[in-house]
Amino acid sequence: MEAQGSEKVGKCCSASRRSGAGNLSAIDVVYPGSQTIDVPMVQLPGSKFLMGTDYPKGFAADGEGPVRSVILTPFAIDVVPVTNESFAEFVQSTGYKTDAERFGWSFVFWNLIPESRFQQLVTDTVAEAPWWCQVPGANWKNPEGPGSSIESRLDHPVVHVSSRDAEQYARWTNKELPSEAEWEYAARGGLTQKLYPWGDELQPDGKHLCNIWQGEFPKRNTADDGWLGTCPVRAFTPNNFGLYSIAGNVWEWTADWFGVQHPKHETTDPRGPRTGSGRVMKGGSFLCHESYCNRYRVAARTQNTPDSSTSNLGFRCVRRLKTSDR
Repeated sequence: MEAQGSEKVGKCCSASRRSGAGNLSAIDVVYPGSQTIDVPMVQLPGSKFLMGTDYPKGFAADGEGPVRSVILTPFAIDVVPVTNESFAEFVQSTGYKTDAERFGWSFVFWNLIPESRFQQLVTDTVAEAPWWCQVPGANWKNPEGPGSSIESRLDHPVVHVSSRDAEQYARWTNKELPSEAEWEYAARGGLTQKLYPWGDELQPDGKHLCNIWQGEFPKRNTADDGWLGTCPVRAFTPNNFGLYSIAGNVWEWTADWFGVQHPKHETTDPRGPRTGSGRVMKGGSFLCHESYCNRYRVAARTQNTPDSSTSNLGFRCVRRLKTSDR
């Protein structure tokens, strides 16, 4: 896959294009805030919380720690990730073309591709993560490539969107992508230093509370939680702030550049490095598994290049509150 201008990032987490692959020019901001889509948001007050984790079974190399005190000013956040239905409204109104459409291909996880069409659809795989397949024609409206559609998945999170696509949608709706700190605070739902949005036990009383991988990754997914790929954004119980699909289902882009050095002193509204090669992604996806990649924990994080798109990567938006809104 190296010849195709891509490389693995986090293996099961997602696959990435090298920045600039295909010589696509950067997208100009041509869709200024002009539309308000009726997507419910939750207003969160300014608050102090403990960000990060020192969890011994986490991924220290990802920069999950140290635990640090963070103060956030008030903001509002989407109750659910952006859905196929909402993204379709954006495209219909603006004529926007996503990076996947401009490149002409995107990454699809192997077991989502019909076996009878695998040889026809797949042109290459990622060398170090062969479960990621390059599929020409795969994009947000054709998630598994030509012949697939979102008609029965309008309430699922939109996927195959790059960070640049997400930013354009956010601007169109007069919103922004969340900072990593905002995303993590919202995901924790008011709980302090818990592993998951609901506590420290993955399946309390044996109940599935998120859409992740069951079985042996990447060979067999038993889909015991009811879903092989993405699921409706409200399929599982929300956290204490009323946010749905905050763990598993799809990774969510944030606005921050990825870095692993964090200030140990208390900070207010922290942001990532000023520049970088990858944007922070949070939340894990339907591909995460405890034995391989337990990055569905609220403090877990990974990265991808801003032009990358995969079948397990979406986003949600925030609106920072003005003084008069608080």
